Amino acid sequence: MKNILLTLIFSMAVLAQAPAQNSILHRQGTATQLMVDGKPFLILGGELGNSSASCPEDIERIFPKLERMGLNTVLVPAYWDLTEPQKGKFDFSLTEKVINQARENNLKVIFLWFGAWKNSMSCYAPLWFKEDYQKYPRSYTENGKPLEIASAFSENVFQADNHAFAEWMKFIANHDKEEGTVIMIQIENEIGMLESARDHSKAANKAFNAPIPTEFISYLQANKESLHPQMLKKWESQGCKKDGNWAEVFGADIYTDEIFMAYHYAKYVERMAQTARSIYDIPLYVNAAMNSRGRQPGEYPSAGPLAHLIDVWHCGAPSIDILAPDLYDDGFTGWVSQYHRHNNPLFIPEIKLTENDGVRAYYIFGEHDAIGISPFSIEDGSDSPNSMLVAGYKHLKELAPLIARYQGKGAMKGLLFDQNNKERILEMDDLILICRHNFTLPWDPRATDGSIWPEGGGLIIRLAKNEYIIAGNGIVVEFAKKTEKLQTESPKALGEDGFVQKGQQTKNSTKVQQWNGKRCGIGHVDEVKVNEDGSFSFVRRLNGDQDHQGRHVRISVGDNKTLHVKLYEYK
Repeated sequence: MKNILLTLIFSMAVLAQAPAQNSILHRQGTATQLMVDGKPFLILGGELGNSSASCPEDIERIFPKLERMGLNTVLVPAYWDLTEPQKGKFDFSLTEKVINQARENNLKVIFLWFGAWKNSMSCYAPLWFKEDYQKYPRSYTENGKPLEIASAFSENVFQADNHAFAEWMKFIANHDKEEGTVIMIQIENEIGMLESARDHSKAANKAFNAPIPTEFISYLQANKESLHPQMLKKWESQGCKKDGNWAEVFGADIYTDEIFMAYHYAKYVERMAQTARSIYDIPLYVNAAMNSRGRQPGEYPSAGPLAHLIDVWHCGAPSIDILAPDLYDDGFTGWVSQYHRHNNPLFIPEIKLTENDGVRAYYIFGEHDAIGISPFSIEDGSDSPNSMLVAGYKHLKELAPLIARYQGKGAMKGLLFDQNNKERILEMDDLILICRHNFTLPWDPRATDGSIWPEGGGLIIRLAKNEYIIAGNGIVVEFAKKTEKLQTESPKALGEDGFVQKGQQTKNSTKVQQWNGKRCGIGHVDEVKVNEDGSFSFVRRLNGDQDHQGRHVRISVGDNKTLHVKLYEYK
């Protein structure tokens, strides 16, 4: 009994000294949720511009605006060159300022460690590091050109980077362990090679010509059925060899160079992650610049945590919780689908700042059980309540308890429409849901006057049979039984009053088979407010012109609403 008591006392003493665990990742069904202070937390964030946290006065000026914009989280760079301006001498004043300002303005913080690499380059390394290139060597192109990219194959580079990172993490743990303002850490930023697909330094060449690590081959074998198609094809091209150097196993080309480099970047980051975990165990992620616009390795930051290299990174850096995309190009829905996988939750730490980001947030929460979204250079956005992003974030904050309740349960779908992608057909139970951009109803002059359509987006939650929540901005949804859809006559053009357009009745009058089966009707559509516990409060009943006399449910472009829809059946 005495030994048990002593053990309990010792354990309590250790817990008292350890940093509090205020943010963790938690599995609910098929979804991974970020839990903050014991509750699911959807990141409605924004990332500061690269230099916007390098001055205390800027931080004090910007953070109140971010609160007015409706953010709950700000992503902030932490600069190695300003943290360790002289070797071994540290200054954490900017980090402290960020944390304190975040607390004053009701914000959580995700710090981005701008250490050895930022957008491939080593521009945020301190001058004492840059000048001593013999001790802290650079990467080289194939023809021997030195690059402003520190070599991942140098132990000295790692030790310098990791030492500063560790001291900085200790400061965060000591300063923030009770409050839990900092909820995630990004290690480095958009790691990758430019000009060359891989490092051609002597140390890198030695590693390239050595046998591929058994760890990596074992991973490929164990996960062969679920490998990214591009990775599987590359391995199969050489007969799925189980031994040999990198060129022998994958072939001698720049795509093999990228795989090789990705593995070693991941191993470097894994060691950084283990350092972080030993000091303050909060969620960790790395971000990637996309390999878009038809570019080849070396023309974009190659070997980062890109979708086609996701297996390499999962093998090399298992302590990293999330591989995250930075999105600036077209094809938003395609990019996000590549990053939401069974073993990788979706978090978008950086996206081009546009008015469409609000509706895109609805989509990723509904379709991909996302952890969050964060437009870049957020301080340049408008804090007007009429801003589409501000209004969208405000509405999503209200929706958050309901979204969190249904994540991972297969009951939610996301919608995102533009001028080229106007419609999506969903099937739920025995119903067909025809979902469209609101401008497919030609009543708004912007729908037909040549204006560029703002994106329309939203989410649909199935509460029970014939009962749904529809929330978003700029969408219209019709409901029909599957059997009803098959028997429906050719559609007739209807005016805003719901009457058939002149000439349409005669034109579309065709003999159809005898009607058989039930139809689906709209029982009622109520605009509701979502309470903090996820329950609803009635706002108003929408009927008549507002649901087109029972034909559809709609939320106009520019509105952000939550609608509670009850259907019924009749024959």
